[in-house]
Amino acid sequence: MSQRASRTIGFESTRPNNPDQNTRWETWLTQVCNECGVTINGSSAVDPQIRNNGLAKRAFTEGSMGLGEAYMEGWWDCEALDELATRAMRAKIDQKIENKARLVFEIAKARIFNFQKKSRAFQVGEQHYDTGNDLFEVMLDPTMSYSCGYWKGASTLHEAQVNKLDLLCKKLQLEKGMKLLDIGSGWGGLAEHAARNYNVEVVGVTVSKEQAALATARCKGLPIEFRLQDYRDLTGRFDRIVSVGMFEHVGVKNYSTYMQKCHSLLKENGLFALHTIGTNRTHDLVDPWIKKYIFPNGKLPSVTQISKAYEPWFVLEDLHNFGPDYDRTLMEWHRNFSEGWDQLSDNYSQQFYRMWEYYLKICAASFRSRENQLWQLVLSKPEGSKRYDSPR
Repeated sequence: MSQRASRTIGFESTRPNNPDQNTRWETWLTQVCNECGVTINGSSAVDPQIRNNGLAKRAFTEGSMGLGEAYMEGWWDCEALDELATRAMRAKIDQKIENKARLVFEIAKARIFNFQKKSRAFQVGEQHYDTGNDLFEVMLDPTMSYSCGYWKGASTLHEAQVNKLDLLCKKLQLEKGMKLLDIGSGWGGLAEHAARNYNVEVVGVTVSKEQAALATARCKGLPIEFRLQDYRDLTGRFDRIVSVGMFEHVGVKNYSTYMQKCHSLLKENGLFALHTIGTNRTHDLVDPWIKKYIFPNGKLPSVTQISKAYEPWFVLEDLHNFGPDYDRTLMEWHRNFSEGWDQLSDNYSQQFYRMWEYYLKICAASFRSRENQLWQLVLSKPEGSKRYDSPR
């Protein structure tokens, strides 16, 4: 197991069980499963298979954190985990398993503290995006795009990702000689596509040293500069700005700062394309398991929160939702990860495998159930005068 992978695992492997109390927890869990249309230890692929009789109490007392950690530990399994999670989300089971007092505490913390302040900007890079380039090279397509593909007219993951990259370039109306800023440039897929196909100069910024290193190597010889830098430290002026899969790490308390910074960096007649996951409801909640093991300090925005932040600075030219495409993208990533595990197993533990599997499948369920969406916004400055026509 790699050093990076082991750092994310930190929980008790055993829990004491009281046989008398456990009957109540098991009855409750059975009822919850019935509401989802599944049977504990049933014969269907969607039926959860319980390996430890302490799971019911753990789910009731620890909510999503307990369920996620228990899956990592092998306390339960489900062949069609993505479909089980989809049914649970549609049935709003989370409202039945989360401890109310803990939720109130988490909401209070989110409202008081700025978990995405500048001093914490590189945490998600270190924990998630620096997990290992070997992992992401196995899981992703050749463009190394770690965001939703655009599946219209596509039959493979690679085609869907190229579609997405080109769609963004067309929405930005890129022209030869322009200077493009890519905030959250990842492994350089969009920067490379824009430079090769639209003859633009690109500056990409990321908070992941592994991303910056691989992106620089992949794009050698192209007019692209990758920087290990927080968006708040950016200076200069750009014809176009794009941000793909990065806004989810900005945080509600920093949305206005982010939009103001983008406004200051964008030229008068420029365009700004924002590609982000979003949630249907405005709230301060973050899934505790996702926060601990996958995306520290992450927070999905709502349309209301995004619009409130950009209104003083930008005009909305286009809003495009293709959230269902993320379900298919995530399941393709899971297939690649699972089929390529033999290439990774020397560097990552079986617990890491189960953690990553759980992450990919429950995220797929969040889009399949329409709990989460994928939005692309095109924004312009109010002082600009050009008419905008969407290419889609």
